Amino acid sequence: MSRFLRNSLIILFAAMACLPLTAQVRHVTTVNPMAPGQRGYIEVYEFEYVDVQPQFPGGEHGLMNFINKTREYPYEAYKNHIQGRVVCSFIVGADGKVSNVRVLRGVRDESLNREAMRVISAMPRWEAGRVGGQAVNVRCVLPISFRL
Repeated sequence: MSRFLRNSLIILFAAMACLPLTAQVRHVTTVNPMAPGQRGYIEVYEFEYVDVQPQFPGGEHGLMNFINKTREYPYEAYKNHIQGRVVCSFIVGADGKVSNVRVLRGVRDESLNREAMRVISAMPRWEAGRVGGQAVNVRCVLPISFRL
């Protein structure tokens, strides 16, 4: 019995030693090469799984200021009292450029969805995300609210 217990403990410790290796699996997806403006596959890390996350110049406070200064409420949506939150995804490239802006969850008025995409597309270069000290492409998700 003691031999069985000792072997079980050795297997358990060996498995625990391998856990950090499996926890660092690259969470990489590829962007569809058939998407408009896309030439080929891009390896993209998810925001939560990079060592250093991409950062807007000025941090979170700078990002909110940029959105509030750049966002313009579309006239028809304003006139019809349409409001809501548009959730967009985009990729911060290894060079810090924002690309592949998409609406994940929009509102019924397309003008608000287009405005959210315009604001994100107008962003300056970010500080790139890093994995193992190397700059990588990272997918980010950002909600933009339209409130009256």
